[in-house]
Amino acid sequence: MTVVRHLSPIDRVLVEAQRALETTLGDPPAARPYPATASDPVLPAPARRHAAGLMRINHVGEVCAQGLYFGQAAVARDPATRAHLLDAAQEETDHLAWCARRLQELDSRPSLFNPLWYAGSYAIGGLAGLRGDGWNLGFVVETERQVEAHLDEHLESLPATDMRSREVIRVMKEDEARHAEHAEQAGARVLPPPIPQAMALASNLMKLVAYRI
Repeated sequence: MTVVRHLSPIDRVLVEAQRALETTLGDPPAARPYPATASDPVLPAPARRHAAGLMRINHVGEVCAQGLYFGQAAVARDPATRAHLLDAAQEETDHLAWCARRLQELDSRPSLFNPLWYAGSYAIGGLAGLRGDGWNLGFVVETERQVEAHLDEHLESLPATDMRSREVIRVMKEDEARHAEHAEQAGARVLPPPIPQAMALASNLMKLVAYRI
């Protein structure tokens, strides 16, 4: 017989706090193998710094995705929607671990502002979720589409010989496309203007800061 434990409000706060700490300050393990199999090239210092800046942006993007999905899941009304969000967050954990590993390989580090990025994304996710599950899933679609676009930009901008970063980004891009497709099939609503534009503006600000800090 399966015993279902109902969490108290305090339990829920502790669970969310643990998720935040693991995402921003911990080293969560990936459930899937690291996709980078190519040899690590010897990059000139400027090229290595540029690759690290792009991978730091990607790492921040995954921190934000975790915050967004966990915030949305915390207030989701439909158990199926909550499960969808938590499943997507699990794959984003893989991305987070992969980006962190690639940053280490590039002799760099994650953004110093990760707790701030997470907190802001969690708040946005919670607000989106309070509007209803259709809006919840609509945010997933728009987030993933925008992430896909900037991953395409990174594939164009990375040093030509940095195949390891490219291998990581390509798998991430495939996952993001699948998350968006599944959210659409689950009943996502199309976000009206100016929400997508505001999301893009916030994303551009994040990328500008995270590239360096």
